[in-house]
Amino acid sequence: MIRVLIADDHQLLLEGIAQALDLLPDIEVVGTASDGKELLEQVAKLEPDVIVIDQEMPRLTGIGALKRLGDQPPAVVVTMHADEQQRVKAEAAGAVGFLSKSAPLPTLAAAVRAADAGEVFVDTVGGGPLLDNHQEAQLDPGAAALTARERELLALLTKGVSSTEELADSLYISQKTVKNHLASIYEKLAISDRAQAAVEAIRLGIK
Repeated sequence: MIRVLIADDHQLLLEGIAQALDLLPDIEVVGTASDGKELLEQVAKLEPDVIVIDQEMPRLTGIGALKRLGDQPPAVVVTMHADEQQRVKAEAAGAVGFLSKSAPLPTLAAAVRAADAGEVFVDTVGGGPLLDNHQEAQLDPGAAALTARERELLALLTKGVSSTEELADSLYISQKTVKNHLASIYEKLAISDRAQAAVEAIRLGIK
């Protein structure tokens, strides 16, 4: 799971980006900030894996905040003014990526994954073809190891089918097999009950 901190002084945009990214199965938005100084405080407190930061913010600009942070954690600058001059400023401040705010969500998500993977793609506005390699969500090993049958069972849990008998009847398997599948799911997802399993299934997009 990639832990992301987002900084932008436009509240509606900030909330929209945060909600959209947080719905992705491999990204967790751990915090937000509305200016550069708050960003510095949140980085120290939350220790995110990646920062998504607006270039122009009050009190302390995104560029000013990046200069104070150095190159850790890696930062993707997202701005209304995605021209070459601003890109050069972002690169000089230590950003690893530079996107326009008009970039679609899959591009932003790919940029977050690329930044977490140690890629540097600030040399072009929008990241270029390098981001093509980061379009797919990178699931935790446990989630990636779920079998087709376990995913079927999780899908039923998200629909409110939760008793062992109902699950067994729906999948045409024995109740003992249902319990074995659940035990495997709990181990892989590091959870302990069916309610948590349903929540994890929704987060992973299983339905």
